[in-house]
Amino acid sequence: MYKSLLRPLLFQIDPEKIHTLSYSAIRTAFRLPFSSRIADNIFCVKHAALEREVFGLKFPNPVGLAAGFDKNAQLVDEFSHFGFGFIEIGTVTPRPQPGNDKPRLFRLPADQAIINRMGFNNQGAETAAHRLKYRKSSIIIGGNIGKNKDTPNEQALSDYEKCFDALYEVVDYFVVNVSSPNTPGLRELQDKEPLQHLLAKLQERNHAKRQPKPLLLKIAPDLTESQLNDIVEIAINTKLSGIIATNTTINRDGLETHLSDLQEIGAGGLSGKPLKERATEVIRYLRAHLPESIRIIGVGGIMTPEDALEKLEAGADLIQLYTGFVYEGPGLVRAINKKIIAGK
Repeated sequence: MYKSLLRPLLFQIDPEKIHTLSYSAIRTAFRLPFSSRIADNIFCVKHAALEREVFGLKFPNPVGLAAGFDKNAQLVDEFSHFGFGFIEIGTVTPRPQPGNDKPRLFRLPADQAIINRMGFNNQGAETAAHRLKYRKSSIIIGGNIGKNKDTPNEQALSDYEKCFDALYEVVDYFVVNVSSPNTPGLRELQDKEPLQHLLAKLQERNHAKRQPKPLLLKIAPDLTESQLNDIVEIAINTKLSGIIATNTTINRDGLETHLSDLQEIGAGGLSGKPLKERATEVIRYLRAHLPESIRIIGVGGIMTPEDALEKLEAGADLIQLYTGFVYEGPGLVRAINKKIIAGK
């Protein structure tokens, strides 16, 4: 029903506007009696074959909602009834910021893709933390953290530390995001020396807490083999719990969308089906070079249950959806979990 009836209607409206309207609709729908139970019956799948223990956490299934969809932790309780095994909020920054100028979110239907240059628009880490403190759901929550746009890279550590402290009590794991292409200069923090310093200092802060949280790094798909080798070395040196592979790409090769349309859209990170192969390549490379103790969350171009299995077979321990959730609807989560069960 989603693909045949709802999606054609939704895709007639500006992507960012419909995202906001959908939030209001979901929130309203879940205020109706028995709505949570109905959604659970439609979308949620429970089976021993789906359960995973990763980062010392017990996931009911390996399918998560990627960061960017619920940046401000506004619908965590509602999304917990769509069958996800975990939800990652953010990217949040210490101070609220509006993000880049609109329009900044674009659909590429011919490619089953999205281009975004949102720019870490969010209401700030404290607001997200407040919402998570009073949530009703017990679903596993990841906190994806970044720096404010106007914070120089030399002072980026302070921003990440502020986010870490704000969210520490209310999330189950942390993700350091230095790989978004939409904050000027941010990807420079992926270079070996600044990244080693940033992660080492965050781990010091983490292990000063009474109970350290799993710390993960989210990387770009555009890294070279040499840069991936640096990531492997840094992950080992700083004792990361895991890596999320991958963020959006700045590559536009092989797209069906007309060049003139791409030029009109301009800069931004590309997600969706065109990212599928590269994300899988990165996952496979990391799994071959990382110790088993460092786990991998695979994300990028998962549009079908088969795509999800491909990521898991390449070495991902968990997977996340974003663009596939937009194009295929919440039924994709159930379909993936059913496929995993069938494969056991």
